[in-house]
Amino acid sequence: MCQSGAVPRFEPFVGLRYDPTVVHLDQVIAPPYDVIEPPERARLAGRHAANAVHVELPEADLRASLDRYQVAAQLLADWQAEGIVRAEPARAFYPYRMITPEGARSTGVIGALGIDEEGDDVLPHEETMPKPKSDRYDLLAATRANLSPIWGLSLAPGVSDALAPAGPPVIDVLDDDGVRHQLWVQSDPAAIAAISGAVGSAPVVVADGHHRYETARRYRRDVRAAHGDAPGDHDLIMAFVVELSEDQLTVGPIHRALSGLPPRTDLPAVLASTFEVVHAGDSSDRVVSALGESQSLALITAEGAYLLLPRPGAAEAIGSDLDSSLVSAALEALPKATSTHKHSWQEALASLRSGEAEAVLLLRPVTVAQIAGWAEGRRRMPPKTTYFSPKPRTGMVFRILAS
Repeated sequence: MCQSGAVPRFEPFVGLRYDPTVVHLDQVIAPPYDVIEPPERARLAGRHAANAVHVELPEADLRASLDRYQVAAQLLADWQAEGIVRAEPARAFYPYRMITPEGARSTGVIGALGIDEEGDDVLPHEETMPKPKSDRYDLLAATRANLSPIWGLSLAPGVSDALAPAGPPVIDVLDDDGVRHQLWVQSDPAAIAAISGAVGSAPVVVADGHHRYETARRYRRDVRAAHGDAPGDHDLIMAFVVELSEDQLTVGPIHRALSGLPPRTDLPAVLASTFEVVHAGDSSDRVVSALGESQSLALITAEGAYLLLPRPGAAEAIGSDLDSSLVSAALEALPKATSTHKHSWQEALASLRSGEAEAVLLLRPVTVAQIAGWAEGRRRMPPKTTYFSPKPRTGMVFRILAS
């Protein structure tokens, strides 16, 4: 991979962690906010009064006249006062490993990543949408804390060796999907210097958490405008950094569920401008399962299932070889159609069966090579192109902004 002269800033910080003698960790960790649906939010909130979802996705307290962001700030302060969460005695990095039930591993480290205004050493790889950024800004401003890490991919080959943890973890917990989450605390000066140097040797691509990164960048500008250019914690954001390599990443597709189609829309005909549309059978569970498990690019309607083969020259015509780009280009002929995102083919099929969707498009996962190529070209992929799994848990460590 090519590397620029950029030097990302990556520093240890004084983490705030749940005290395992006070709470059981499996009762208080939560998935990232943007994959939690309302029923899961309610279940997590009911699991424990100090579950991280109470601050990551807070609810207003009308009786106390507190909006949802004020509630999050108050809860975080209360948890510290009550000893539910405690600060580390010194600045540290937090090596973090996730192990799926199938045995796939992703090992990296949580630290404070410098916010890059120029886009040379931290490279966002997807476009973002305005609403989530506004929500996350209000939460950051109220709590003055990074509650969950963004996910960064280091372009430095072999950086995984420098990030590998040693000894037993301080946290070893299973989530509801059976994924094992392990966290270490690394405060040794030599190890800190090695980690900072390894991550700082090449650009970092934002894989997950684009809204939080851009929110932190806006917050940094606002703090500097109000209080001057003195450096502070607002210059960095908590990030989980792993090497951009096949053995560290599981990249899944994000499928499209279509609704609001004009009456009598012939979707195969609409898509034929960009794809060769090949009838693959009926839309039975057996056929859709085969297409989903084989990670095929496909259209599923009530009438049937179709393979979509990009026509020669289609990618060159739109300047992108991504399925998300090709599908978006084809759907420009249906400007009033609504597209929602589904993270599995099963979820996409369920939306079709329930009537929520009139048709679904199964997309193929983006490859690590595509991610690297787009990053090195300083290009951003369309929103909701990549789905990285498993997801780091909110609540493994928090980062408080002292300034």
